[in-house]
Amino acid sequence: MASRIRAEDFECPLSTTVQHVGEWWTLLLLHDAFDGYTRFDQFQENLGISTSMLTARLKTLVADGLLERRPYQTNPVRNEYVLTDLGRSLRPVIITLAAWGNSRLTPEQRSMILIDTTSGEEVEPVVVDATSGRRLDDSHAYVFAAGPAASPAMRARYPLSDETAADAPARTS
Repeated sequence: MASRIRAEDFECPLSTTVQHVGEWWTLLLLHDAFDGYTRFDQFQENLGISTSMLTARLKTLVADGLLERRPYQTNPVRNEYVLTDLGRSLRPVIITLAAWGNSRLTPEQRSMILIDTTSGEEVEPVVVDATSGRRLDDSHAYVFAAGPAASPAMRARYPLSDETAADAPARTS
């Protein structure tokens, strides 16, 4: 996937994230890992993925620090693949993607839903600002701005910099 990255994308957090998790099998493997799968044969059986593709994807997830390879058997040596803290931090992303997919379906069409383990009730995940609690899906209230490490090209793309963002009037929808 690295060949798709343009020079200006190296500092873009979205581009660099997609480089790590934007591949079809990667997201499905992470989803299975969140469901408790850890072993090669579990991933392969559940996903119907070829051995070579699974090997490549797991190797990349380990190299990227999203999964950790741990031996669970010594003779012969067998490994399991366990989510790291970095890998576990992607759970809200996976949940949000699934919720977006479900939002296009009627309740009767949904094959997987998110529930509250205490109440058993279905929940609707949304992404909110941690400080204000306001939903981030309002495209007029929140915009990207150049951050402190932004290059001149990034500052040109996002002229509302981190310094001026604090002084800018609040945008409302």
